[in-house]
Amino acid sequence: MASWLPETLFEIVGQGPAPSKDYYQLLVTRSQVIFRWWKISLRSEYRSAKPGEVKESHPYFLENSHLQVQIALVFGAKILDYVFNLCEGKLDYLERLSDSLLLHIISYLDLEDIASLSQTSQRFSKLCISDKLWEPIVQSACDDITPEMRALAKDVGWRQLFFANKLQLQQKFRKRGRHGHQRGSQA
Repeated sequence: MASWLPETLFEIVGQGPAPSKDYYQLLVTRSQVIFRWWKISLRSEYRSAKPGEVKESHPYFLENSHLQVQIALVFGAKILDYVFNLCEGKLDYLERLSDSLLLHIISYLDLEDIASLSQTSQRFSKLCISDKLWEPIVQSACDDITPEMRALAKDVGWRQLFFANKLQLQQKFRKRGRHGHQRGSQA
């Protein structure tokens, strides 16, 4: 299964913690962890400093506590944990799937499961509230999607439209109709 993985498994760039202005790059490939830095300073002793780089194989990285501390200081403990998992072969294959494929998979879940999934990560949260997921759900739940419903979904979102009850929808249609009528009379 690892053979279809891209060469670069993870990459992140960032600036060192204040007051540092130095830039860093962390790259995890199938076989190496690469940590690069660029000194940014007005101080004369650092003006001639060249960019630096450390390359370690996955097993050596797992033993290199100095490099681990550097990564944790710059990118945080969560990133360090993620890199550890990658080096130990614990890959998150779901994270590598495209949004369109994940949306297709999510569309088969029950509503309770979609709500639970939305709480697992920022990416799943965005996917679980996206109109690309909820428009087909609304279409399968409704006999007919009227132009008024499409316009309302454009304003409030397909998810909101799905969970609105009939009374709320009627109020929103009336309110939308009044605003549209007012705009038309102002023109």
